[in-house]
Amino acid sequence: MTLDILVMQVFSGFSLFSVLVLMALGLTIVFGLMGVINMAHGELMAMGSYMTYVTSLVFQRYFPEFMGWYFIVGIGVAFVVTFAFGFLLERCFIRFMYNRPLDTLLATWGLSIVLQQLFRQVFGPKEVSVPTVQWLQGAWKISEGLELPLNRIFIIGLTLVIAAAVFLFLYRSRWGLRIRAVTQNRAMAGAAGINTARVDAVTFALGCGLAGIAGSSFTMLASTGPVSGQQYLVDTFIVVVFGGVESLLGTFLSAFAIGQTQISLEYLTTGSMAKAITLLVVIVLLFFRPNGLFAAKVRR
Repeated sequence: MTLDILVMQVFSGFSLFSVLVLMALGLTIVFGLMGVINMAHGELMAMGSYMTYVTSLVFQRYFPEFMGWYFIVGIGVAFVVTFAFGFLLERCFIRFMYNRPLDTLLATWGLSIVLQQLFRQVFGPKEVSVPTVQWLQGAWKISEGLELPLNRIFIIGLTLVIAAAVFLFLYRSRWGLRIRAVTQNRAMAGAAGINTARVDAVTFALGCGLAGIAGSSFTMLASTGPVSGQQYLVDTFIVVVFGGVESLLGTFLSAFAIGQTQISLEYLTTGSMAKAITLLVVIVLLFFRPNGLFAAKVRR
């Protein structure tokens, strides 16, 4: 019985880790490359959730025979819509505020409020939920007292696939080479012929698209409301800062450590106390490692 509880706790920690990683990956890329503190990142997650909800409504009405696959399509729709929104946001808004971190923070915070109100006007103030596809219903029964929900297993698998895709994009593609060059030395990258403005736009859009995928995954765990993204925004920033800005490895290890710690403390105490203790531990560690556990060495 004790072993079953331990496995369930570790599995729950992996579930939280998956959502945090999907959210933090986009934030790490954007914050690491451009130094933009995007306070509307949570609303981009909510946008991805709502796009998945809209996809489910479309399939229910026009393609009911294919309802078993709407979620896969919803993930793609969430990515495309948030990617396009992020690209336009960077071209029309963010690019005018580079090297002005306080202005960017306040402007994106204002944008988050606007998006929340927009969600209320379009989808209503009440939370909405999507139907769980049949092949993700139920649980994988390992033993008499141990069952792992299939939807959470799917989210963990999706996180690993997305993480591998991001790694291949950044380290095995021309665009990834350009992004890493701009991250390490923007001036030299521009002198070498790289269009840094285009790299900024694509990178920001990619970060927004990853937030959309996180939102799509979130619909399998809970209902979606206008402020759902804000619930994970603080935890996401903690993951990014604790792991080390610009460090993908740090983001993964930080998300895993925070996820497992928080779930374990929730079992021993309460949810609010677990968050408070986790934050306190992070603050103490950042006192000794102010640049994060795996801070990348870059030239500015």
